[in-house]
Amino acid sequence: MAGSELVDKDKLILRGLQFHGFHGVKLEEKKLGQKFVVDVDAWVDLSAAGQSDDIADTVSYTDIYRIVKDVVKGPSQNLLESVAHLIANTTLLKFPQISAVRVKVGKPHVAVHGTIDYLGVEIFRYKKVEK
Repeated sequence: MAGSELVDKDKLILRGLQFHGFHGVKLEEKKLGQKFVVDVDAWVDLSAAGQSDDIADTVSYTDIYRIVKDVVKGPSQNLLESVAHLIANTTLLKFPQISAVRVKVGKPHVAVHGTIDYLGVEIFRYKKVEK
């Protein structure tokens, strides 16, 4: 499935998940840690859940939340790219019904000269269609 085919599909949305983690290249980041803010979009067909009103027909937000929490609070990574990649891959592997995931990871407290909301990365991953 190509990424562009997902634009009008259903998705689960998790915004502003905040955790203290120890990711970064600098020693202070690994030692003291800092706050990370994560947003996740997970594309999944929600029509069955909409009709049945049954949690068994969808993916629970709390299950995706736990993945994000485990990765951000887990072993230190040097790059935000790695943090986002781990969240995306774990989500796709754990939930076969999710066809694609977008993960944004931000660091609001970065040593730069200027006012910022955060600096970060955003990645998009989707299941490869086997031929």
